[in-house]
Amino acid sequence: MLRQWYGEGRRRKSRNVEVISSVKLIIHYLSSSNTDGSDNDCERFRWNRLQNYSPDQSTWKYLNELAEDGSVPDEDFSFEELGDDDYYPSLPFAALFSFLKAKGIKVTCLLCYCSEGDNIPEAFYLAEATSKLVGLSQNEIDGGGTGKWTIPFSWQSVYGPPVDMTLF
Repeated sequence: MLRQWYGEGRRRKSRNVEVISSVKLIIHYLSSSNTDGSDNDCERFRWNRLQNYSPDQSTWKYLNELAEDGSVPDEDFSFEELGDDDYYPSLPFAALFSFLKAKGIKVTCLLCYCSEGDNIPEAFYLAEATSKLVGLSQNEIDGGGTGKWTIPFSWQSVYGPPVDMTLF
């Protein structure tokens, strides 16, 4: 159950809303535990290692050199020749992953595909996956007694109140 706020101005009402997803989301991961990006803990949860990750691929190499050396001459890398294999390394998580890995910090990125629009259910799914991975107990993640997670204020009115299901 999630507590969702709706209403206008200072008058706000709250009600509990169940997040139901008809599609089982697939968790993908990328970890610095092994050179191929795999992680035994993630495999134990049957999550999929990020497809097409190869530390020898040119864009991943570029990010790694940039993280280790602090700068790489632009002549060494052609941005015009980027292909489909360069999609993942071009995303924001890839630079963060590469820099933390270069600093010797163990990092694991959890990802799932989602469509445009309201991705709150996917956010909670990833939060659940993260809590499993780091081994949080139920008591450590209680959201103030109203549910497992506390919804950030910025989410409370992004898409307005949910559709009245009695219409269907």
